[in-house]
Amino acid sequence: MGQSRPCPVAPGTFLGRDSRCDLANLVLHQTVERIHVGKKYGDIPRGIFVVRGENVVLLGEIDLEKESDTPLQQVSIEEILEEQRVEQQAKQESEKLKVQALKERGLSVPRADTLDEY
Repeated sequence: MGQSRPCPVAPGTFLGRDSRCDLANLVLHQTVERIHVGKKYGDIPRGIFVVRGENVVLLGEIDLEKESDTPLQQVSIEEILEEQRVEQQAKQESEKLKVQALKERGLSVPRADTLDEY
């Protein structure tokens, strides 16, 4: 079995991969969670993440020049979390109205958790 060797750390996030298995287990450093709501976004610092290889679909670099040209507005963590909460409440209310309208017509919508067979 090979040994895990960390990759050189750039001012980015990728620390290395675990070479002991065929999957691409990742160690991410200075990780941020970016939340988008409309044309606004907020970054929440999350620190170190270990991602199991079976959960990795795609890994790539971010073009910092293109990222700085986006029409999105960066806002504070508190503001983006509040916007996200309002958006989620609106979606839930819309879903309730949809279910109510279907019930009035004698129809039903299966809940997502009842469709999961695993």
